[in-house]
Amino acid sequence: MGTVQSVDRALDLLEALAGHGGEAGISELAGATGLPYGTIHRLLRTLLDRGYVRQESDRRYALGGALVRLGGVAERMVGVWAQPYLKRMVELSGETANMAVLEGDFIVYVAQIPSPRRLRMFAEVGRRVLPHSTAVGKVLLADRPDAEVASLVERTGMPRRTANTITDLPGMLAELGRVRDRGYALDLGEEELGVHCLAVGVHDGARTVAAMSVSGPAERIDALDREELAAGMRKIARDFGSELGGGLSPASGRG
Repeated sequence: MGTVQSVDRALDLLEALAGHGGEAGISELAGATGLPYGTIHRLLRTLLDRGYVRQESDRRYALGGALVRLGGVAERMVGVWAQPYLKRMVELSGETANMAVLEGDFIVYVAQIPSPRRLRMFAEVGRRVLPHSTAVGKVLLADRPDAEVASLVERTGMPRRTANTITDLPGMLAELGRVRDRGYALDLGEEELGVHCLAVGVHDGARTVAAMSVSGPAERIDALDREELAAGMRKIARDFGSELGGGLSPASGRG
C-alpha cells in the first residue's frame, strides 16, 4: 500500500523540528526536508491549529504541547511492549533488567523486570537521573554528537555521585568513544557504590530510542562474561528495535 504524501510531509516537518532541537525557522525546515516554502507554510498552518506546532515570538516554529500527551502515552506503551524482552535479559543474566529513555536532559526509567534473586537491584519506574553516571545514560549520549553532549552537560553539570563518577567533559567524551567502539556501556559503581550495570541501545532503524540494561551487585555482574552478556543483550535489543521500527502489533514479534 502507498503512503499518503501530505501525512509523510507533515511527519517530515515534525522530525525536522526534533532534529533541530525542537525549534527551527522556515529556511531550516526547507533545507532539512527539501519541501517548497509554500508546502511548508500550508502544513504548518494545520499543525499549528492542532497544537502539534507552535509559533514563537521570533516567527520560528517549535514542537507543540499536543505532542506531550501523545509522547506520554507512547512512552507507557513502549514500556509495556518491552516487558517480554526485559524478561529475556533477566533470564540471560540472572539480574534485574531495565529500560530507560532520554527526556530532555534527564534519563527516565520506563520499564523494569526484577531479578528473581533475593538480593537484587531496583530502579523505580519513573525515576529521573542525570545521564553521565549511568550505563543507560552513556548509551543514549553516545548516539549524540559530541557538541550536543557538551551542551547538555553544560546545562546540567556533572555532579559526583560516588568516587567513581566521571565529572569532566573530556573524560565523558572519551568514555562515550569507548561505548561506541565496543557497543555497550558500563556503570562501575558510578551512580551507586557496589552496583554495576551493563547497557545496550535499542534502535528503531534510524536512532537509538532507548537503552536496556542489567544491574546487580558488583561482584555478581563482574563474574559474568562481559562480552558474551553484551552480545546476548544486543540481540534482544535488536529484536525489540525491529518491533518498534517495523510497526508490528504489540502481540507480534514476541517470544
